This record gives sequence, structure tokens and C-alpha cells, in this order.
Amino acid sequence: MLFGKRKRIVKRIVIVEDEPLTAFDNEVTLGDLGYEVVATLDSFDDAIAMLDSEDVDLVLSDVRLSGERSGLDLAKAAKSRGIPVLFSTGHKIPDNARLLALGCLTKPYTERQLKGALEAVDGLLAGEKVKPPKGVEIYPPVDS
Repeated sequence: MLFGKRKRIVKRIVIVEDEPLTAFDNEVTLGDLGYEVVATLDSFDDAIAMLDSEDVDLVLSDVRLSGERSGLDLAKAAKSRGIPVLFSTGHKIPDNARLLALGCLTKPYTERQLKGALEAVDGLLAGEKVKPPKGVEIYPPVDS
């Protein structure tokens, strides 16, 4: 890899977002960036069904979802399946979220910030030391 970039670890992403415009924007942006959007969903139950039926490299999830279950519940379930989560929210997240996800992208965010967040997550998963862009917080790894 003398002159090239390393291969992406994150290729297939599930978007879980209950705000339709944000979900659509994320889907278009991720597709333009070369990611495969496996599904765009708005609830815990739909997301779990997808995680159990598809190969997924990352879940991009809002903390607040439609229905009774939250993005925190989803992150816990995804983590138990070995699937990393990146939160995206405009709300303060509880401290325990740091134990469930790789980081958080603060809403509102730009396409550039979304791209930078995904690059930071990919680097983190590759074992690299990463410097996230403004508006993105990366959580230190915690032993399970």
C-alpha cells in the first residue's frame, strides 16, 4: 500500500433514522460516497430484523427512534451481534452511550462531517489513531 489507500472496513451501512428528510439525505450522501446502504429504517424492530438477515458493517442510528425502543437499545443489540454503531443526534446522549457505540455525530451536520465521521470510524476499526472532524466525537474503546 505504498501509494494507495487502505481498503475500507465499513462498506455496508444500515441507516436508522425517524426523521424522513435526514434519512433520505443520509442515504443519498452515503451512496454518493460509495457506501452500500443496506436499508433505511425508522424503528428498533425493523432494524433488528435487518441486522439478523443481512451482513452489515455499521449502523448509523439516531438515539431517538419511532416506537418504544431507542437507538441505545439498538446499539446494545447491535453490539451483541458484533456490529458497530455510530450515533447521530441533536440531543444530549446519556453517559452509557459511550459503552455502546463508537462515537456520535452531532446534528445538524454537513455531508463533509458525515464523510469525516465515517472515515474516522473506519480508521478506528482498522486500529488507527483517529482525529475526528468538528461535530464528531469518537469514544475510546472499552473492553467488553
